[in-house]
Amino acid sequence: MPQTNPFHSMVPRKLTDSELARAIRLDMEAELDAINLYAAHIEATDNADAKAILQHVMDEEREHAALFWELIAKLDPAQAEHIKVMSEKFRLITSGASHETVEAVGEGNGGRRMSAEPGLDKRLTVGSLRR
Repeated sequence: MPQTNPFHSMVPRKLTDSELARAIRLDMEAELDAINLYAAHIEATDNADAKAILQHVMDEEREHAALFWELIAKLDPAQAEHIKVMSEKFRLITSGASHETVEAVGEGNGGRRMSAEPGLDKRLTVGSLRR
């Protein structure tokens, strides 16, 4: 039976965090593929033992994917910032905030995140500077 050579992707040096993040994204993709495959197998059988084993393995793959996601956030600061911003956007979208409020998250304020709470977005305008 053919097997993947365990040394096929070895590089002659240590990976940078950026390169490792890219590799971990591929690992995460494999975990997500496995989750989908096991879910399809569960749906395709009535065998209770098989379903129990597949469910257990699928839950472990979900854990692996979540761990990889956390690792990617540590390895890639730009990705970590996107995660923060998108978490806030997700919260606003699901709470019924306006499109403008959602899109204001992460914009302006010298590159720092701004509050997207309605009524709390205090942008400077030419009129607000005249006093």
